[in-house]
Amino acid sequence: MSGIVAIVGRPNVGKSTLFNRMIKRRDAIVDEMSGVTRDRHYGRSDWNGREFSLIDTGGYVVGSEDIFEKEIDKQVELAIDEADVIVFVVDVETGVTGMDEEVAQLLRQVDKPVFVAVNKVDNAMRAADAVEFYALGLGDYYTISSINGSGTGELLDAVVEGLPENVEEEEEDLPRFAVVGRPNAGKSSFINALLGEERYIVTDIAGTTRDSVDTRYNRFGFEFSLVDTAGIRRKAKVKEDLEFYTVMRSVRAIEHSDVCLLVVDATRGFEKQDQNIFWLAERNKKGIVILVNKWDLVEKETNTMKEFENRIRKEIEPFTDVPVIFMSALTKQRIYKAIETAVEVYKNKTKRISTSKLNDVMLPIIEHNPPPAHKGKYVKIKFCTQLPTPTPQFAFFANLPQYVRDPYKRFLENKLRQNFDFHGVPVQVYLRKK
Repeated sequence: MSGIVAIVGRPNVGKSTLFNRMIKRRDAIVDEMSGVTRDRHYGRSDWNGREFSLIDTGGYVVGSEDIFEKEIDKQVELAIDEADVIVFVVDVETGVTGMDEEVAQLLRQVDKPVFVAVNKVDNAMRAADAVEFYALGLGDYYTISSINGSGTGELLDAVVEGLPENVEEEEEDLPRFAVVGRPNAGKSSFINALLGEERYIVTDIAGTTRDSVDTRYNRFGFEFSLVDTAGIRRKAKVKEDLEFYTVMRSVRAIEHSDVCLLVVDATRGFEKQDQNIFWLAERNKKGIVILVNKWDLVEKETNTMKEFENRIRKEIEPFTDVPVIFMSALTKQRIYKAIETAVEVYKNKTKRISTSKLNDVMLPIIEHNPPPAHKGKYVKIKFCTQLPTPTPQFAFFANLPQYVRDPYKRFLENKLRQNFDFHGVPVQVYLRKK
């Protein structure tokens, strides 16, 4: 179980630079596939062996100066609700501002670790100036320069200390399916239809569900735990653009699931927020099933379904090997097909392929289509194996792994998919020195 760290503060204090610096260490290594950093405000990071999710709240605030204050208050309140640790970034050049004091006032009431990061401290003079931030009443502060990285190590040490202990889930090892999606796409209606009872109150007002709820479910001789991220627990006073909230709520549900059932509203199409949730699940290496709900409400022509599906696949390139199911929670059309598919995706995610079988299949393919030569040097791949990771990851051993480019890695991934069926599951391909 990892934690969530939120970076808060007023605009232009360097939140995003700090965010980028904190995820870069890891992203550079982990996300070898190009085109996955779609969502710049959410990342995975690790420090001293502890993994956590990082959310840059600043990326979600848009608007003019006067809108900013209200927005920032809302962002901070959300971060307080959802995050385990909060990093409050301030700027030594401007000193303490009214807006900083307002944020500090919200943070002083919180029973969670809050770390003040005084940014842009790149010399001794400025370190002396930082003393005035004691006035915020949040205790000690950390002086950092997010541009050159000084001081960020000490800050990260403290952040990791503040994360909740790694608690192993006590419950039996049931597969966990998370129902995620933007507000009002029909997540609760889908779960009600499955359970055959009004477990959740369903109304047409977006965001009426309260909290994420786990339900044990047994069907097709297969038992699993169903997690309703329950859309979005909106506070009455929070009327914000829901994108940030959806992401905040989905992060935790996605992290603690094996397969994500992404419910999309057919009457609205596959919107940017749906894509954000999709990429969150992909970044976390979860199995994914896309459920296009309310299909009964769409005017149909001969190719309506095919066209809709092609549009979705275009948006999720290059990871297009994902099941898309058209359903209606209201008429119960194809809801069991959705669960059956999720079960298949779970099996694909936990599939192990023996090294001998893998080499028997992949080496002849590689021999027929070797990696392109680089500056007259030939790359030879001699051996491959599946890594002992919870999700499908494969290492190919070569004499010159550094010359193998992304397009060839994608070729290998596609061949793995064709031969071993990883439908709905992200697959990682690494090249290693023989």
